[in-house]
Amino acid sequence: MLRLLHIQASPRLFVSASIRVGSALVDAFLAAHPEAGTETLNLFTAPPPEFNAPEAGAKYSVLSGAAPQDEEGRAWEQVVRTIEHFLSFDRFVISSAMWNFSIPWRLKQYIDVLVQPELTFSYGPGGASRGLAAGRKAALVLARGGAYGPGSAGEGLDFQKTYLQSILGFIGIRDVPCVLIEKTLMEDPEPAIQRAIQEARELAARW
Repeated sequence: MLRLLHIQASPRLFVSASIRVGSALVDAFLAAHPEAGTETLNLFTAPPPEFNAPEAGAKYSVLSGAAPQDEEGRAWEQVVRTIEHFLSFDRFVISSAMWNFSIPWRLKQYIDVLVQPELTFSYGPGGASRGLAAGRKAALVLARGGAYGPGSAGEGLDFQKTYLQSILGFIGIRDVPCVLIEKTLMEDPEPAIQRAIQEARELAARW
């Protein structure tokens, strides 16, 4: 059975344009795949584990081929549980606003927990990396107050879409289409939201 995780990176909940459009994508996906299971994870109401000194120490132990021990081992268990939950899904919808040309800090925190050696990536001979989440798909639903799409004056400041597609690719998820909702702070956002909802429904039909 297909399992889809809707990752929401906005504290504004259903006032959020990205969450509204992402939810429309999920609903359309369920209409096309009624047997699928879904779960919603809002990173502001259910924040990911912190990544502090014990977690960092555990990561370096893993990188050196050792098993984390004591406090580091207990901290690493939380990281592993978060990653196992993530990897139990086949599809991901990531709904995120643009904050300061990039992503909200809670989404970055979640990514920093997820991207771990021997769990979501590994290094092979010569230092080449291999993503361990291959075979899964993700879709991005990204809202931004201005215009940062291809050909716009702000294109060079888009560290939202480019970063998310790059980090997902690093862990092996390379099929990552994107639905954009732009100029939400520059004009009435509702027409852009409705256009994006239609685009999201069309994406879900072929996804």
